[in-house]
Amino acid sequence: MSTRSLIRFSRHTLKQLKFVLPGGLITYYFESHNVFLHILRGDYGARGWGRFAARISMLNAFLTVSLFLYVLILPLIQGEQPNYRHWRQSGVLSRVIPIMTASIVAGWSLLVYTFGRWSNLGYVEGVVAASGLYALGFGLLGLLPAPKVQRQ
Repeated sequence: MSTRSLIRFSRHTLKQLKFVLPGGLITYYFESHNVFLHILRGDYGARGWGRFAARISMLNAFLTVSLFLYVLILPLIQGEQPNYRHWRQSGVLSRVIPIMTASIVAGWSLLVYTFGRWSNLGYVEGVVAASGLYALGFGLLGLLPAPKVQRQ
């Protein structure tokens, strides 16, 4: 057996690795996951508002992931495959996707502010670190298989 036959990735997996690898490297380099945990614990002088901002940022992340998973399992709930390309015409997707988008923007922005204000990263490195965490998270979420429902 050759090594070519051992490592076969689908086109979708390769697309997601474009997010996972840089996001993982950036997260590792800046140790942004550790910095975030230190802020949550109240280190770096992040008592009060710093911890509150980190918690709200995490709440936005949980909301985003929850809505993403809901959109993924929507075909199993409804019994039909939603048209993701024309999500504005879908009753459920037209409500969920704008909320999810707002949650992404608010969570990322608050994470940048939290890193910039209550860590040793500063705002420029905070932007890079937050972007790396989000790229890693979205890349990993994108690797989840979407359920297939037979169209009738």
